[in-house]
Amino acid sequence: MTLIVDHLSRSFGERLAVDDISFTIAEGETYGLLGPNGAGKTTTISLVCGLLEADRGTVTVNGDSVTTRAVDARGRIGYVPQEIAIYPDLTARENLSFFGKLYGLKGAALSARIAEVLDVLGLSARADERTENFSGGMQRRLNIGLGLLHEPELLVLDEPTVGVDPQSRNAILTAVEALSDAGLALLYTTHYMEEAERLCDRVGIMDEGKMIAEGTRRQLVASVGEHDRVRLELVDAIDLSVAEQVPGVVRMATDGLRSDVYLDHASGRLPLLLNAVASAGGNVRAVEVVEPDLEAVFLNLTGKALRDS
Repeated sequence: MTLIVDHLSRSFGERLAVDDISFTIAEGETYGLLGPNGAGKTTTISLVCGLLEADRGTVTVNGDSVTTRAVDARGRIGYVPQEIAIYPDLTARENLSFFGKLYGLKGAALSARIAEVLDVLGLSARADERTENFSGGMQRRLNIGLGLLHEPELLVLDEPTVGVDPQSRNAILTAVEALSDAGLALLYTTHYMEEAERLCDRVGIMDEGKMIAEGTRRQLVASVGEHDRVRLELVDAIDLSVAEQVPGVVRMATDGLRSDVYLDHASGRLPLLLNAVASAGGNVRAVEVVEPDLEAVFLNLTGKALRDS
């Protein structure tokens, strides 16, 4: 196990910003931390990275306790903040060299590591260009590179795609996926639910300092009672009550030639459903399967859409 957060709490005066939260992140796993503004995500990240001291609870990275004084343990973590931390009058290579030396890297080892990071982020061709000429997306990719230089065991990414165009966002997400595939543990926060859907193996949802739900997308959907929906477009109106006998069907709603069938694990039960419709004499013109997403779960649990929070 790479990261273990155990009963972590932190107050600021009378305000309890992080209230007894626990979660883990394994090697090669991407864990999404989601929540409305003021939920406690930033404080949690600061505690995980050893930038703040906890009032109660512990943070460990591969068994080493992370505190504000634990230099070695903090060195196991790479932190990529929302704010871009590069020097615009330096090239990409010069930026990486400067920060690499701060990590204690030097010589051939530093040069080799810089080349690796530039390759991972797709910036090798622009390595010797001043970063003031970079697009916002390229600057954000380089910002991620600064957190990768010292080969951390856990990389913390705090909304790394804020303010970038769709093409740059996709490049960043592709780079993040490659890091996970290479075995790096990732803690990821975002205000874009589609990013969490694409990247995260598991998600923790925070609200008012508490961890109110955690799990895979499928587990979270099940926890709030959401179901898959199969929309059937029929050629002729018929009685489809027979479809209610298909295992897993929860309810149906019919409007003319359109029927919405709500059930669990639709992809595996779709053949049974279509066979039932055919047995009733139904002729299906079109089928659409819609699985509930994290946005629906988030709205159910917090009362807010993620982008509006």
